[in-house]
Amino acid sequence: MPLVVRLFPCLQDNYGFLARDEATGKTATIDTPDAGAILAALEREGWGLDLILNTHWHPDHAGGNAELKAATGAVIVGPAEVTRIAPLDRTVTGGDVVELGETCFTVIETGGHTLGHIAYFDPDDRIAFVGDTLFALGCGRLFEGTAEQMWTSLSRLAALPDDTQVYCAHEYTASNARFALTVDPAQPLRARAEAVFAARKRGEATVPTTIGLEKATNPFLRAPLLVGPGQKDYEAFAQIRGAKDAFRG
Repeated sequence: MPLVVRLFPCLQDNYGFLARDEATGKTATIDTPDAGAILAALEREGWGLDLILNTHWHPDHAGGNAELKAATGAVIVGPAEVTRIAPLDRTVTGGDVVELGETCFTVIETGGHTLGHIAYFDPDDRIAFVGDTLFALGCGRLFEGTAEQMWTSLSRLAALPDDTQVYCAHEYTASNARFALTVDPAQPLRARAEAVFAARKRGEATVPTTIGLEKATNPFLRAPLLVGPGQKDYEAFAQIRGAKDAFRG
């Protein structure tokens, strides 16, 4: 039976995600941006909470751990860096498997935004929760890692099946699209940007995306093609990332 995902807004521009294994009714929240919003979503659905799956340590991703643990007794899983601000019951690294009922998530190392950032991939349902590593038409800032580390992480995600649904943790897509149009003239991007702007005008979420769509239109995954020969792939990525950091649009 499939994994069912519920998406809801949190804080200023975060998304909260509840993932429910339909075979067993076991439910996880991916990150804890707003404990109150997560508890309200659980109540709306009539679900309990069994797992908290953290992607990285930032407060808008792990700040609700303690409150949710106290309210639900959920087991908290995440990379070791989360203990900088919040409790963990189980520490995981790349290659580990986390079970949610009959659903098995493979942990993927995706450092760069933070050094220990991870993603959770359900290969049976082709669903990935990627935190702040990959965004629709964007990627996370390099707060701790290097461009080479982030490029390696993005390449790991790009190697997933093209139809993988990607749940990124923020609604940044319109801003990302405005930047992307400054560095990529390709028609697929222009068409996608128009669809994004229209969706946001209607108040619709642009998450999830897919790996295939990002490979076709995301300038960070397309960096070597956009920058051209003469540089290593991660150096091309660094050039695009630097341009985005300086972008004011």
